[in-house]
Amino acid sequence: MIVIDNASHDGSAEMVKKSFPRVRLISNKRNSGFAKANNQGLEIARGEYTLLLNPDTIIVDRAIEKTLAWMNANRQAAIVGCRIKNPDGTNQPSVRSFPSLSAMALILLKLHRLFPGAKPLKNYLRPDFDFSKSQKVDQVMGAFFMIAPESRRRLGQLDEQYFIWFEEVDYCLMASQAGLETWYYADAEIIHFYGQSFRQVMSLRKQVRLNNSLLKYYKKHGTVLERLSVLLLYPWSLVPSLVVNLCIQPFHR
Repeated sequence: MIVIDNASHDGSAEMVKKSFPRVRLISNKRNSGFAKANNQGLEIARGEYTLLLNPDTIIVDRAIEKTLAWMNANRQAAIVGCRIKNPDGTNQPSVRSFPSLSAMALILLKLHRLFPGAKPLKNYLRPDFDFSKSQKVDQVMGAFFMIAPESRRRLGQLDEQYFIWFEEVDYCLMASQAGLETWYYADAEIIHFYGQSFRQVMSLRKQVRLNNSLLKYYKKHGTVLERLSVLLLYPWSLVPSLVVNLCIQPFHR
């Protein structure tokens, strides 16, 4: 097991070092982002399969062993995510289609709150996904992201141009382009305390990071028109977040 501490300030690294001496600990002096930190672990990982696992998760009923056994029996699965639940026991949306520009435009402009049933959103977010059935999918959430040896050999590491968000989308899309399959496995389960790492990040900063990652995604995989569209939407998407910041910030001073 390898733990990457991305410059936390709550004593986490010290706790791991003291209580779990067999764990390989890497303590970064600054937050280098999701992709770069995971790549630090991938560089020294020696297992045949590799699991990227968020720190704000709880493993339920041997989920790792179950997923590993299923991947060994289903070699077509190059990347696998399991069932992810909220702390209250409900299914956490963890499977999506590859993002379309129309869906991302609605999300950037916060129109998804006004039109949650819009077809582009439903196609992207897959609210009717059947979590009881293991199946091939476009992408799975990076909170539990098991990678087969063939994927690591052909795709390498995560793209470090993403600080946070879209790095796993990018990896799943590259897998698809390489003829590899991403699967959702229904019989393994974890609990994910979603967003714990970003609770102290103000809304505007989160929006900027999301926008930057989306722009990098379309620069890499999109058309010229898609890249220009995201650039045009960029400043408009900051307006709602800026309003939230101005309304909330006085209460945190």
